[in-house]
Amino acid sequence: MFNIKLLNKIAKVGTDNFDTERYNVGENIEAPDAVMVRSADMHSAELNPELLAIARAGAGVNNIPIDKCAESGVVVFNTPGANANGVKELAIAALLLASRNIVGGIEWVKSLKGETGIAALIEKGKSKYAGCELAGKSLGVIGLGAIGGMVANTANSLGMTVTGCDPYITVEAAWSLSRAIKKAAAYDDIYANSDYITLHVPATAETKGMICEKTIAKMKDGVRIINLSRADLVNSADLIAAVKSGKIASYVTDFATDDIIGVENITVIPHLGASTVESEDNCAVMAARELIEYLENGNIKNSVNFPNASMPHDGDARICVMHRNKTGILSNISSAVASEGINIENMINRSRGDYAYTIVEITGTIPQSVIDRVNAVEDIIRVRVIK
Repeated sequence: MFNIKLLNKIAKVGTDNFDTERYNVGENIEAPDAVMVRSADMHSAELNPELLAIARAGAGVNNIPIDKCAESGVVVFNTPGANANGVKELAIAALLLASRNIVGGIEWVKSLKGETGIAALIEKGKSKYAGCELAGKSLGVIGLGAIGGMVANTANSLGMTVTGCDPYITVEAAWSLSRAIKKAAAYDDIYANSDYITLHVPATAETKGMICEKTIAKMKDGVRIINLSRADLVNSADLIAAVKSGKIASYVTDFATDDIIGVENITVIPHLGASTVESEDNCAVMAARELIEYLENGNIKNSVNFPNASMPHDGDARICVMHRNKTGILSNISSAVASEGINIENMINRSRGDYAYTIVEITGTIPQSVIDRVNAVEDIIRVRVIK
């Protein structure tokens, strides 16, 4: 029986994937084998020795101590693409909000309640809320993953000239892009040539504060910026100054910070990017299936701290080994298994940065002495046996 702890409300369509005869799922689970989480902050949480995996029902994992988990042999999963359509649709709405003062206009109309001759008042004052159209404008998309690629394609269909930049774009993501999307060699090309800029990258040491005084200076006067990714991508003090000066015509974000709330020409959405029924369901289902596949078969897909690695579980048992990515460990693992006269039917090894993962499929039973030998290999982090 596997124990799955829910740190947030997870859509039932996701938790229904767990077989009740094999899984105990709930909020009040002690010593869980796995955790499902959305926004709960886990940085101060204790990682119990039994914990094998954490699945984040969403793409961002800033609320999870990734390195600490890796050192403890805890796989952290996310659900890339599961909420992409919901965020893409909000990004298109954000482009429109950045172009036309829709929110301001609506609030102004509310203020007219009870006035005489409302229709005439509106016709007289509506010019204050006039804006511009998207068609014919240039859009720079920074980050062309699941969401950024969809935004780029949709904006192109709306008549925008779209240029994208992503130094880490995958082959799959590249294939999904319309042929009309232009490629920028560097972010500076996006800054210099875009009427609109939309951000779709994770918050990392490289991207933190990427929109700042220095990069804003490279942008067109009157640029409009969309940020539905992370607040940390923007230096808010520099951004506010640029909005007030008119260098940035408007800024629309899904991440509220106290300093930007109430600033004219800044529209703050209350983190609604993935807040659709469909997105929450998709994320919950994907997260649950990732956990099931890992707990039952040791296969890893969509991990953020260990490499993806999977193969069919055709043998009698398998040894799953998490270890540091160092020379000679793989041969030592093989030798430890072979020393007991056990035949290796299949094996897979994958690495990611400082960490690696090896699955050894065997025929027959695995004696404890083999596990002890593998555990004794230097730089081994965790060993699991799956039958």
